[in-house]
Amino acid sequence: MEKKIKIVFWNIGVEGPITPAAPLPELPEIPRGAVLVVGGRAPIWRYGMAFHAVHGSPAATVAVFDPRLGAVVVASHDPEYREGEVLNVEWPF
Repeated sequence: MEKKIKIVFWNIGVEGPITPAAPLPELPEIPRGAVLVVGGRAPIWRYGMAFHAVHGSPAATVAVFDPRLGAVVVASHDPEYREGEVLNVEWPF
């Protein structure tokens, strides 16, 4: 039986120039054990801020969306997913 994945997407993308002082969007509701996929066009430092913001969240797995690949797992506490694994998901934004 295949595991049903609860995937939550968090779009941290920006439309134009941005500074590090700009706040991240509000975190979506994250059910315990979910896979959180972070994505959107943004500078690398904004991704670093996002990863810090989700540290300690109920998400069991964090992935980054790459439009060419899918969601690439970057951290996981769920034995079902490993770092570097690519999940076949579509970006909803």
